[in-house]
Amino acid sequence: MKERTLLPVAVVSLLLLWVGTLALWATEAQMTDDDAGPRVSGSETSIEWKLVTTWPKGLPGLGSAPENFARRVGEMSNGRLTVRVYGAGEVVPPFEVFDAVSQGVAEMGHGASYYWKGKIPSSVFYTAVPFGMTAQEMNGWLHYGGGLELWRELYAPFGVRPFAGGSTGVQMAGWFNRELKSASDLDGLKMRIPGLAGEVFAASGGTAVRLAGGEIYTSMQTGVIDAVEWVGPYNDRTLGLMEVAEYYYYPGWHEPGAMLEFTVNQAAFDRLPADLQAIVEGAARATNQDMLDEFTARNNESLTTLLEEHSTKLRPLPDDVMDVLHSNAVIALEELKKDDPMAQKISASYEAFLDGVRTYHEISERAYLNARDRVLPPITFTDQ
Repeated sequence: MKERTLLPVAVVSLLLLWVGTLALWATEAQMTDDDAGPRVSGSETSIEWKLVTTWPKGLPGLGSAPENFARRVGEMSNGRLTVRVYGAGEVVPPFEVFDAVSQGVAEMGHGASYYWKGKIPSSVFYTAVPFGMTAQEMNGWLHYGGGLELWRELYAPFGVRPFAGGSTGVQMAGWFNRELKSASDLDGLKMRIPGLAGEVFAASGGTAVRLAGGEIYTSMQTGVIDAVEWVGPYNDRTLGLMEVAEYYYYPGWHEPGAMLEFTVNQAAFDRLPADLQAIVEGAARATNQDMLDEFTARNNESLTTLLEEHSTKLRPLPDDVMDVLHSNAVIALEELKKDDPMAQKISASYEAFLDGVRTYHEISERAYLNARDRVLPPITFTDQ
């Protein structure tokens, strides 16, 4: 009697164990299916991206931005998204960064949009427009004036999503191996100067040469070029340009607020879960501001070093040089817009924002700087 009673109980127990095991297998299979889907989530998952740059590996300032971005993404995602940074030439040459991101060779890039001028003429608006907006004004236009939306529309056909990637602030006009006394001194001058500014310089009598950052020093040293614009005191000192040129001119008419870019392969971005997308965007936004902060802090220290420890001769561009450059900048911008509907669309937004922000800055930024100069001791430089 007892044996007959225990038999059904054992059978039921085995059945329950079997059902539980099947349920566990089903749960694990569902988790595996979820992990294989297009959107990856969960603290155990790690996604790895490559970020290629137009800068030499380890370059301070410009080269620090992608490294800082990668660090921020890793920390904010707790390692779920890791970004490995490659310098110019490690994966692709510097001027092939955009194509690498577009084609999915790398998920991300960092560079300057005007390097793609041959492919996308209106990309120049997103680095710098000669005599255009400052860094503060550019950031306002991009993030609150519709500029970023137009930028993404511009890159969308290439499967690329742009983000602001840092700004150097107002740059220097550049290094020259001879003194400029008038506009006629531009005639025949070979200068490394990219983007729309290169066209302006050529129209003003010079010859614009396109060179990546890693080629600049040697080109100046060997006489391939007579002048070079790079960035400003902080990065120029790092590149050693004070060793290959004597005259350092200001202001940076060509890049009054040079904006750099992060480019992201759109398909790779779409595969991220929403929180990782937000982390990429937040890290880019933080890096964008951080670069401007760093250049603001480092440029004066570096300028002092250039003037006091080297034979650098600091000079303002003569007025007639500025006048001819401005006249040709107006012509170049009109030529750019003439046959390019997208350039017309972006330019209309850019110019409208510039008109508005100039109005307020007349009674804010400019008025304050003028008032400060009136009450504080005048600025003097050691070589003047």
